Amino acid sequence: MKTNQHKSNHGFTLVELMIAMGVTMVLLYATVTAFKDAQATNQVVTQSADMTDNLRAGLNVIVQDVQQAGTGIPTGGVPIPFTSNGSSTSPCGTTAQINRPILGGAGTFPKCNSVINAVEPGNMIGPPITAPDASSGTVQNPNSVTDEITVLYADNTAGLDLKPINQPASVAPASPGCPAGSVQLTGTLLQVTFDPTCVNLAAAGITVQAGDLIMLTNSLGTALVYVTSVAGQTLSFATGDPFNLNGRSDTSGTVKQLMTSVTCSGAPACFPPTIATRVWMISYYLDNIASPPFIRLVRQVNFNPAVPVGETLENLQFTYNFVDGATNPANQPTVPVGNSASQIRTVNVWLGARSSYQVHKGNKTLYSRNNLMTQISLRSMAYLNKYQ
Repeated sequence: MKTNQHKSNHGFTLVELMIAMGVTMVLLYATVTAFKDAQATNQVVTQSADMTDNLRAGLNVIVQDVQQAGTGIPTGGVPIPFTSNGSSTSPCGTTAQINRPILGGAGTFPKCNSVINAVEPGNMIGPPITAPDASSGTVQNPNSVTDEITVLYADNTAGLDLKPINQPASVAPASPGCPAGSVQLTGTLLQVTFDPTCVNLAAAGITVQAGDLIMLTNSLGTALVYVTSVAGQTLSFATGDPFNLNGRSDTSGTVKQLMTSVTCSGAPACFPPTIATRVWMISYYLDNIASPPFIRLVRQVNFNPAVPVGETLENLQFTYNFVDGATNPANQPTVPVGNSASQIRTVNVWLGARSSYQVHKGNKTLYSRNNLMTQISLRSMAYLNKYQ
C-alpha cells in the first residue's frame, strides 16, 4: 500500500507581502529623508563656513589698513590743490576737485576739502546692491546702498625719506650732502632726481613706479603728487594724472607753495631741502560689476586695478566715532557739521554676506546670510583721555 506524501510549500501570503512592502517603504522613506536632511545640513554648514571665511578675510584686511591710517601723515591731513572762495561763513574751493578711486571711476573727494584726511568717509557712494531674492537696491532703501572708505598712510619701508632729495653739503657735521639730487619745476612739469649716493631707486625694496603717490615736504609746506613716469633716478610728475593733482596753479596744496619764490623759473635751488615720502591711498568698496552674482569686496591702491579680498558679500557700512573734546559724536555715517575727518578716532565696520547658492531650510529653499561687526582704533591718531 502506497502512502501519498504531500510536500509542504511554505511562502508569504498576499497580506504578509503587503505588510513587508509597507514596512520596507517606510524604512526607505525614513532613510532617504534622513539622507536628504543630512545633505541639506551639510550644505548649510558648508555655506556658513564659506560665508564666515569671506567675512573674516574681508574684515582682516580692512582692519590692517585702517589701523595704519595717519601713519607719517601730517596732523590734519595732506594738503591738496585748493583755491578758497574767500568766504568766512561757507568756505569752499573754487577749482577742480581731486578725483577719488570709486567703482566706475566717477567720483571726487568733497569739494570743500583742502586736504585729504587720514580717513575719508564715503557714505552711500558704494553701489546699491540687488540681492538675488530681493528687490533692486535703491537710494530710497538705505540698507541696500553701500559705503566706501579711503585711508592714507606713509610707506615707511621705501626709504625715500632717509635724506632730503636736494640736501646741501655741510661743514659741521661734515657731509657731502646729495649734490646730484634736485627738485625742478619747468612750466607744469615737476621732476625729482635722487642722488644715488643718498637714495638709490634701484635698490631692493625701493622700487618706485608710475601710479605711486609721493608726498613732498620742506620748510615751506607739503604737497601730494602722482608719479607719471620713472627714468633711472628721476621721477616725473606730469599733468593729466588720474587724481588731478599734478600741474595745478591753486593758491595752496601745490608744489608752487614749496618754492622759495615764484621768480625762480624752476631752477633746482628754488626748493629748500625737500623730503619725499611714498604714500599709500587705500580704498575699500563693493564691486557688483565684475561678477554680479558674486559681489566682491575690493581693495584698491591709488588708481591701480582693484584686487578682490572677499566674495559674495552684500553690504558694507561704516560709521565713525569723533573726538572733539566737547560732544564727541559717535556712530556717525559721515562727518557731522562742526567736526572734521581729522577728529575720527575709531571706525565701526559692518560687513554682510550671503551664501553663494540657495540652501534647503525645512520645506523652503533660501539663501543663508551672516554678518560681522568690528571697531577699529586708529593707533596713529590721538586718543581722548576721559580722565583729564
